Amino acid sequence: MKTNFARLMGNLALRFGDCEALVNIERNRRYNYREFHSLTNRIVNMMRERLQLRRGDVYLCILENDNMSLMHVWTALKGEAAVAYANFRDSFEEHCRQVEYMRPKVVFIETALLDRYYDALRAQGVTLVCMDPPPAGRDGLLYFWDLLDGVADANPGVESDTRKDILVYRFTGGTTGKSKCAQYTMDNWLACRDSMFMEADQFQLNDTRFLHMAPISHGSGFGVLATLFRGACTLTQNVPDLALMCKNIEAEKVTMTLLLPTLIYRLLEMPEATTYDLSSLRSIAYGGAPMSPTKLRQARQRFGNVFLQFYGSTECLQTIGLLGKSDHLTATDAQLGSAGRIQPGVEVMIVDDEGKEVSSGTGEIWVRCRGVISGYHNNPEGTAAEFENGFWKSGDLGYLDKDGFVYLVDRKKDMVITGGFNVYAIEVETALSSHPAVSMAAVVGIPHDEWGEALHAEVKLKAGEEVSAEALILHVKGMLGGVKAPKTVVFVDALPVSVVGKVLRRAVRDKYWKDRGRAASRKR
Repeated sequence: MKTNFARLMGNLALRFGDCEALVNIERNRRYNYREFHSLTNRIVNMMRERLQLRRGDVYLCILENDNMSLMHVWTALKGEAAVAYANFRDSFEEHCRQVEYMRPKVVFIETALLDRYYDALRAQGVTLVCMDPPPAGRDGLLYFWDLLDGVADANPGVESDTRKDILVYRFTGGTTGKSKCAQYTMDNWLACRDSMFMEADQFQLNDTRFLHMAPISHGSGFGVLATLFRGACTLTQNVPDLALMCKNIEAEKVTMTLLLPTLIYRLLEMPEATTYDLSSLRSIAYGGAPMSPTKLRQARQRFGNVFLQFYGSTECLQTIGLLGKSDHLTATDAQLGSAGRIQPGVEVMIVDDEGKEVSSGTGEIWVRCRGVISGYHNNPEGTAAEFENGFWKSGDLGYLDKDGFVYLVDRKKDMVITGGFNVYAIEVETALSSHPAVSMAAVVGIPHDEWGEALHAEVKLKAGEEVSAEALILHVKGMLGGVKAPKTVVFVDALPVSVVGKVLRRAVRDKYWKDRGRAASRKR
């Protein structure tokens, strides 16, 4: 089916014209729906007319939230060239690798990065467009707002096939290995929008003010279309600073935000969470991992029944599972540790190692729905390995209960086989995190001559708290038994996390497996 997305957005501009659509907090930019529709039309027309970006071309964005919001899907879906979103917080080396992989004609980049990036990116033959005034002119460097000068705001007139034309590329998080590049159609994004409206207890309302501190190039950006089509407001914060977030919530009367569980744990310990008025918050979405039920109860006691858990992925834009606000009130402790109920319109299948569906027990979670991508860009081997008959093979080990809650036991690669027993790292981490002195924990298998692998924990304590390794091991033994208790515990000042805040078990594990293979311990 062909769709002119600019016409869809034009209808929104007619309906919600004077309502605030986008607020870029650090740059103090504010657009109502009419202004924002005009601006995104101009951006698309500029890219077609002045940068010659046409169907089949790629442009890449290395932008923080304020500027990424100008180039997000409401702009990408209006145009014909495809956009690749890099995470602004990734390393220089990773960005260069992504540019080399995608071969974009144009890279939109923050001006602050020019000194470091200019020579490397120009060597790859790309045109650079900086988003703030450049300190000096350079060959092949253009200024975004100069390019927009005099460009008409007429409908670009682009029609795209909603299920065939690739309009957006995003890189996977890489928490378990080297990232891949997912490719999206318009329908993948519309499925993402629609899934936000399927919950009976609605959280996307026309007065929603959704603050994005997490990168909208990645998970936080899943909420932008639902906000747009409600006639609500998207707000962006560039700096990943929880104290600043609290200040912005008070100043902008924010009603919704998204945080990883690790950030919610940190927020519980921050004085700013009480010194600033956060009473406007109606919804705090979290994802990336289930929250510890113990920590979740503490958070609900502090902030109220405002929590929503989303289970989704780079490979599936649609919400797979949702633990809604009402579920947080009625769920058992076990269900609070789940990834929520399977959402309408989503097929979830639990399969064994041979890819056969199992009626009960734990297996790999396979997902099929409109939000599932067709595969990875320029990676037929990865596509063949992870997609089958429309299903995405998530790599998550889990199971379903009789009420339709889906449980993530662990990642396949994060299962520890110790002395012939399968132990899931997330289960042990949840037990450790339930101790009142523990802020965060990461559990991995480390080499052991007799058992193949032994459970090892790295633990970050709350400020001012003390507990011994022996006490934590006994705490887990009391909850899970001796087999699942860590054999060693090390206390650390910080755990390695990805640029979006996920704990990197891989980085913890690699310290202990350097120069050693794991094949013997992986025989089953």
